[in-house]
Amino acid sequence: MANENDKAQTDVDLMSRAITEARKAALAGEVPVGAVVAVDSAVVALGHNRPIASHDPTAHAEVEALRAAGSALGAYRFEGASLYVTLEPCVMCVGAIVNARIARVYYGARDDKAGALGSVYDIGRDGRLNHRIEVYSGLLESACADLLRDFFRSRR
Repeated sequence: MANENDKAQTDVDLMSRAITEARKAALAGEVPVGAVVAVDSAVVALGHNRPIASHDPTAHAEVEALRAAGSALGAYRFEGASLYVTLEPCVMCVGAIVNARIARVYYGARDDKAGALGSVYDIGRDGRLNHRIEVYSGLLESACADLLRDFFRSRR
């Protein structure tokens, strides 16, 4: 049982790192989404939303973290890796996750407007692609959702 408790605590710790990344995005005026790529529970790369600052519509937290992981690992596929992200990934990001061969995605808040891992679409788990993703939703969901809610409330 200790191993399950250790794994659960590691998942919380890694999502907490993603939340820290999301806060960096918010401070920069970006939508507060953060991501962490981990291999064997060790952080390999971090990322947060940067499309405004980088003038790049693909600079979502997940893509930024995957790019950093590629540089850190010297590879473009990360079989066995996990991705922790504060918001359910969109279609574009799930495409990148599938191409990177990420094994597991843990996300905090659901995205009922554009989520592609269960909310609106279920890419990567519907059996149509050659790679399947294990998906775990709701990890630190309240904290992740509060970041987004507070950000958008402050902009109204």
